[in-house]
Amino acid sequence: MAEIVQQRIENRIPELEQLERVGLFSKKEVKSLLKRATALEYKLHRLIITKVDFIAYIQYEINVLELIKKRRSRIGYQFKREEIEFSIISRINNIFRRATTKWKDDVQLWLSHIAFCKKWNTQGELSKVFSSMLAIHPEKPALWIMAAKSELEDRNSSESARHLFLRALRFHPESKKVYQEYFRMELLHTEKLRKQQKKLEQAEMDGGYDVLEMFMDFSVLSTGADFILSLLTIAAIFDFTKDLQDTIIQDLQSKHTDDSLTWDFMAKRELGATVGEELQSAKGRASDMARREERCYQVYEEGLNSLSTEAMWACYVSFCLERFKRKTNVQQLKEKRQERLLAVLQRAHDSSLLKEDFYKNWLQVLLSSGDSEQTAAVAMAATQRYRQSVDVWCLALQTMVRLGSGATELVVTVCFFLCSQRGLLSAVPAVSMEIKEKYLDWSFGAGGYKKMVTRDCLYGFFPPDLWLEYIREELGPSGQPENCGKIHWRAMKLLEGESVERFTAQYTVLQTGHI
Repeated sequence: MAEIVQQRIENRIPELEQLERVGLFSKKEVKSLLKRATALEYKLHRLIITKVDFIAYIQYEINVLELIKKRRSRIGYQFKREEIEFSIISRINNIFRRATTKWKDDVQLWLSHIAFCKKWNTQGELSKVFSSMLAIHPEKPALWIMAAKSELEDRNSSESARHLFLRALRFHPESKKVYQEYFRMELLHTEKLRKQQKKLEQAEMDGGYDVLEMFMDFSVLSTGADFILSLLTIAAIFDFTKDLQDTIIQDLQSKHTDDSLTWDFMAKRELGATVGEELQSAKGRASDMARREERCYQVYEEGLNSLSTEAMWACYVSFCLERFKRKTNVQQLKEKRQERLLAVLQRAHDSSLLKEDFYKNWLQVLLSSGDSEQTAAVAMAATQRYRQSVDVWCLALQTMVRLGSGATELVVTVCFFLCSQRGLLSAVPAVSMEIKEKYLDWSFGAGGYKKMVTRDCLYGFFPPDLWLEYIREELGPSGQPENCGKIHWRAMKLLEGESVERFTAQYTVLQTGHI
């Protein structure tokens, strides 16, 4: 071991002598470097070595490189790089190779080596590192993409990048990400060639169609509209791909009409349709926007005629909601958007295909319109549609409370209905607990806990803590202490099992004045 270490240290002598000779390091600093390097080298030749030892050695050498770079800049000396920096960089690469050979599965170690190669512009070594890494980790699509991008961006080699993508597809024929990045690479390559052409006609002939034909051969294209749309998004980045985009859209419309994303895309395209000269007045622009939105609605309606699914309704509702939330100073346009949104929400609900999260938006719009009766009806309908949802029950109760005194009986109805369904309570305890707590808050705000004395059916399912809260309220300044005995009797009558013991213990502590 000592002989190997000694040989490695002697190999550093010319480099250290150059550092001292050109004035980048003092004699004292060179000795310190030599001493530190010897200690680090010995650590790598022990019987038991760790990854930390390799990383420490690499980091030390990188720090030396950075220091040399700063001192070169300070004194203005730019010669002897081959004898100094190149020697250090070569040594760091060698240490990285030794580390990745020993810890092949550590992807982060490979990536650290790649980052070093990129920073210090060692292109030849970079390709070798990628090649070695992919041979060990071919199962990771992201590494293939990284390697291909490096060939294109760092080495300016489209051919090598294409070769890597094709190899990646052999390992990952179902990876959409690999296809997408390959598609992007081909368009970048086409754009580069196009810029190099002297005649625009030749550039148009070479760009677009060949790229599309290449990707049309891949079976993954038939997996769904989302993938086709991702390719369209990539193509739209380039200003020479109009024909390519049109062809992709034609493929989307002919093969993927059974996907809600297709109809969503086709509908939203109508917003950007050209309508002629620019309109100057706000009213004119609003009128034009209303016509565009109407065309969008027509496409969504066409989609629903052939694809009435929850996903299709969700796209339609989301679009209507987005348009409704857009600010406009034209009241007529705002009213049209609200009318359309409410109508679509109602139809989706009637079809039992309205998603749970849209009920909140529906209720907010109705509350703002002042239609209390319709708001209450929708709140109750939501609980019937999603009986097992804590959020929906809470939303319904909050809505009833916001409606004010006119909804008092409806608030009680919601709570009574939930708490009287013992089967529901046992299946979804979180629902009942949320509702009970919110009901207590509402009841106290509406007139205090005393108004709930007659609703024994509700309290029968309350836990000991809430019974105790009721008693504490009666003991307060606005309460009637004489009612505490009656409340205690009811609690003892209705509570069961461990709840009785818990309530008794807490009630005793309350009587002694400790809580």
